[in-house]
Amino acid sequence: MSNRTNAAPERGHTLCIIEKRAAQKRKRSKGVVVAKVGEQINFDPAILDTFDVKGWQSLHYDLLLVSAAVEFADRRWKRPRGWSRRMDVTVPVIELHIWQRKDVQSSLEAVLRHLTGDTWRFSFVQSKDKSPIGSRQAALPFKKTKTFAIAYSDGLDSRATSALSGDKEKALCIRVAGKRNRRKKGEDYFTQIPFKVEGHGSRESSFRTRGFQFSALTAIAAHLSNVSRIVVPESGQGALGPVLLPLHTIYADYRNYPTFFRRMERFINVLLGCKARYEQPRLWHTKGQTLRAFLELPGKSKENLTSSRSCWQTRRVVNVGSRKQCGLCAACLLRRLSMHAAGIDEAPDTYVVANLGAAVVSEALSVIPQEADRKLMIEYGSVGARHLQQLADMARLSDGDLRRYAAEIAEAMGVTEKDTLKHLRTLLVAHDSEWQKFLAAQGEKSFLKNWLEGGRHG
Repeated sequence: MSNRTNAAPERGHTLCIIEKRAAQKRKRSKGVVVAKVGEQINFDPAILDTFDVKGWQSLHYDLLLVSAAVEFADRRWKRPRGWSRRMDVTVPVIELHIWQRKDVQSSLEAVLRHLTGDTWRFSFVQSKDKSPIGSRQAALPFKKTKTFAIAYSDGLDSRATSALSGDKEKALCIRVAGKRNRRKKGEDYFTQIPFKVEGHGSRESSFRTRGFQFSALTAIAAHLSNVSRIVVPESGQGALGPVLLPLHTIYADYRNYPTFFRRMERFINVLLGCKARYEQPRLWHTKGQTLRAFLELPGKSKENLTSSRSCWQTRRVVNVGSRKQCGLCAACLLRRLSMHAAGIDEAPDTYVVANLGAAVVSEALSVIPQEADRKLMIEYGSVGARHLQQLADMARLSDGDLRRYAAEIAEAMGVTEKDTLKHLRTLLVAHDSEWQKFLAAQGEKSFLKNWLEGGRHG
């Protein structure tokens, strides 16, 4: 499958990161956007303390600053109709001789190009500031030897895959979140993104570089803990679906796709001189199968899963009494489908849009007061339902039609095309079965069924 967009990148955008002590009166070229450390990019000392462990390197801080610069650029400039942009980014780094190496720069630019669909060019200059990490006495050594790291969120896959991957005492759980999370018993993790990026104006909402940010932070934590295995918790539908069925005119979302992780490995390994490996143990399983496997573990119960959160929305539509999950976006539909497949009943008040069996969507959305919110939820819901149906339809494709997808995945994973094709078909057949059973459970008159038969626009 091609990783190219249809249109050439528009005129380039230039971002220059400057340090706290940089001269304010220095003349800069017209059109260059400047972001200053300490103003637009702020590092939180309290959060950095959790990184202040034995083995910390200035190179780790450099990578954090590069991640912040990438976020600023990604969110600063709105995408054109052809999607692709050209980004020229200058970053001050401490370990300049490493960042100027051709293999480091080329692998960094390649992984970001693949992830975002944009063209990236980096220039590195010598930093005058020292790393703010490593000078304090707030070391946080881990109590036990860890064997794998996992990016750990509040979602279903994180909870289930972390438990399925090994003894919780052996897992280095890394929460990559914008705000502090409460540490749970038996977990060691860095609790929060240690920097905040402001002043970009949020002109672009796609924020594909979040995948780079999460993967980089997880790699830093793993490197500090002498861990080479980094577990990616996403199950098959979420990892493969956005690339198998990209939205019209929108660049495919590679954030959990094997080809992205191979490029990320190349970058991390040449930068840090390690052998990090991103593993996807649940790639060939549906989310429902992952949840069922979790429930078969000793001591695990449905309550361990029902308290999780899948909905990404923070808008007023989900703040009804208390913050709920919307129940109709793509993430919520996949969650509800997977819970149904695993035999888990959730409380009626889990979702704002609780009744998917309503004959007309207006009845299901009657709890949402604003008409604009109701229209937006219909758009989210219809796109999500159509995506899940189209993914189910792929189970009936011929081997020849599926092979073009399998070939790329097989190459990225270093396995045979034959085995990959077999695994991909098994995943799609399982998803199809779960989806049809879920739809049947909503009843023959469900507005979801009506949507899938053309009722959304007819």
